[in-house]
Amino acid sequence: MEARAQARYVRVSPRKARLVIDMIRGKDVVRAREILRFSERNISEVIEKCLNSAVANAERDGVKAESLFVKTTYADEGPTMKRFRPRAKGSASRIRKRTSHITVIVATREGA
Repeated sequence: MEARAQARYVRVSPRKARLVIDMIRGKDVVRAREILRFSERNISEVIEKCLNSAVANAERDGVKAESLFVKTTYADEGPTMKRFRPRAKGSASRIRKRTSHITVIVATREGA
């Protein structure tokens, strides 16, 4: 049994999101929630909401949250907003404001 949830157009670069996502991949849901709750990165709140949504989707099918684990998580690149910053001598430099699509998939362990 699998359930998934997606958070789209999150205003953080995928590289920063992957730092937190890599910490919870393969962990039990209870342990993953603890890791996200005590992580000091701001993106951990968004990932925790996505994890809770995936667990709620699994519970709709009658699965207990304690029997779930984080099967797969990934952060894909979303659209990039392009902005410009004025520089010396009338030139400009580009600022890329990146976005992410975060996906969390939870599943039950087959042996449990």
